[in-house]
Amino acid sequence: MQDDEFRPKLGKIGSRGSKAGKRYAGQVKAAINRAGGRLQRGGRFTGSRTGRGGAAAALLKSRDRYAAFRQRRVMVKARIVKLAGKGADGARAHLRYIQRDGVTREGEPGKLYGPGSDRIDSKAFVDRADSDRHQFRFIVAPEDGIEYDDLKPLTRRLMAQMEEDLGTRLDWVAVDHFNTGHPHSHIIVRGKDDRGENLVIAREYISSGIRERAAELVGLDLGPRTDREIEQRLRQEMDQERFTSIDRRLLRMRDGDGLVVPDVRDAFRQTLHQGRLCKLERMGLAGQIDSGRWRLDDELEATLRRIGERGDIIKTMHRELTGKGLARSAADCVIHDRSGEPAQPVVGRVVARGLGDEINDRHYLIVDGLDGRSHYIDIGKGEATAPTPDGCIVRVLPRNTEPRQVDRTIAEIAAADDGRYNIDIHLKHDPSATERIAETHVRRLEAVRRATGGLEREPDGTWIIAPDHLHRVSEYERQRARAEPVMVEKLSSMPLEKQVGFDGATWIDHELVSDTPETLRNSGFGREVREVQARRRQWLIAQGFAREEQDRIAYRANMISILRQRELNRVAGQMSGELGLSYTEAKPGGRIEGTLRRSVELANGKYAVIEKSRDFTLVPWRPVLDRHVGKEVSGIMRGEGISWTIGRQRSGPSVS
Repeated sequence: MQDDEFRPKLGKIGSRGSKAGKRYAGQVKAAINRAGGRLQRGGRFTGSRTGRGGAAAALLKSRDRYAAFRQRRVMVKARIVKLAGKGADGARAHLRYIQRDGVTREGEPGKLYGPGSDRIDSKAFVDRADSDRHQFRFIVAPEDGIEYDDLKPLTRRLMAQMEEDLGTRLDWVAVDHFNTGHPHSHIIVRGKDDRGENLVIAREYISSGIRERAAELVGLDLGPRTDREIEQRLRQEMDQERFTSIDRRLLRMRDGDGLVVPDVRDAFRQTLHQGRLCKLERMGLAGQIDSGRWRLDDELEATLRRIGERGDIIKTMHRELTGKGLARSAADCVIHDRSGEPAQPVVGRVVARGLGDEINDRHYLIVDGLDGRSHYIDIGKGEATAPTPDGCIVRVLPRNTEPRQVDRTIAEIAAADDGRYNIDIHLKHDPSATERIAETHVRRLEAVRRATGGLEREPDGTWIIAPDHLHRVSEYERQRARAEPVMVEKLSSMPLEKQVGFDGATWIDHELVSDTPETLRNSGFGREVREVQARRRQWLIAQGFAREEQDRIAYRANMISILRQRELNRVAGQMSGELGLSYTEAKPGGRIEGTLRRSVELANGKYAVIEKSRDFTLVPWRPVLDRHVGKEVSGIMRGEGISWTIGRQRSGPSVS
């Protein structure tokens, strides 16, 4: 019989229990405890120790609490990621991201390593995990990580200790990062044990056991902290505007009425507690009831953690802005985090893009705005936003979570036809609509169905639209907004200074001739744009594209189109020599056919390179073309856009 098998011995039918039954219940409880489970007072099972490592977590937690003060602190962030559906693509993207450029001390790409090799093939690891239900992602950051020249030995010893605690071999890879002030390791563990079964790790081991084991190992390497180090750190915590170990202890000291009485038996701790309570009182998070008795705010921990995060953001902004020679006061720094995306569009220059939450893959942009202020903007998942190199000019807009007009049209048509919708019903309901317009409505339904699974489609292609369809669409948009809170529109990839004398249509030109130009504040980036606009006007006058008329500048009506065509012809000529093909200009209403080779970035935007056997064409790029590079495409020019068909057959999928 295996250790994890058991054979129940049944009692008599109808028996209501006996001494033997009670003894058996006790044996079951004891077995739960041995397996790492836990019964709380009152008999409620929490499951926090269910799974591998539960017993080890219980042992580590039962140790002397004061020993923690002497331990070297290690921060461990953990996440369990489901790999079903799009999770596998996310796993590949996460591996690519942690191996990105600039994460080593030398500024090189990260190197993936494992238990016995400093070079691991990421594709082989992903292939092994292809059928896994889930994977574990950990970030391990020793407080004294700067003392390590190399984190690999520490990571390998930690994983070996985890294997011992969990009772199974682990399939894992890791990458070390030294690109922040706190060196840390990203560790990815497959969700399978050494028998090929799903690996279930006890919650308590994930939340505290790994941290305790890592702290032990760092303590062995660097030695325990001295009394002087401990006292110095605690004194520093007294005035910090973040959640500290002193706050954690104060919360544990609350009595049944929720009041805190500082410990007077230890003079040093009494001073710490009293000093911290006074600091919290000044912050409005604590109040003295009477002599020696204090009441803490119910949201103390959440508020302090939020304040601490904002303090970290301010430090990040200061570091990035100072590094680019952009001095900004704290009053001119605006934070748009998850709880407050920009209510109005932010237009400006990208100062930096980074990872604000590595474990959840949430990115941020720091944008030096035309309003003279610098904005920190949480842009959500990394793959949701196209690359935005430093210096490019962007517009960041809050995502609208209301149903679109296409959703309202679908709901209106379905309501008039017993809750049914298809292309034929649409065209019958609205004779002025075209089949192409109706197809965009079908694609919208398909997108909502894939994301929510809440839409039903019959075999003949007819959709069943529920009466609360608009409410469901709103929920779908809110889900998208949690992952992608904003939309980032790239206005120009060309740095501002290069636009002064550029022979082509620039973002500055569009602003100069716009009926509704962006408002410029006379400070920060706004002032820089004003100065560049003045110099660009002089260049345009010298080139004959503008002239001075009394107190204003008059621009040629076709200035933008001429400048755009100049750049297009120049780039096309260069590419013609490289490719050995002649260039054919795309005409309005003309048909475009060939192989989609790649994209090319122009000042006026991104263009697609469409090749045929003897010539090539440059046409405006659409993001949807990203996944069709190398395929045969065809389309018809319609104004500024193209209706694409992928594949040789006319019946291939259409992309508008």
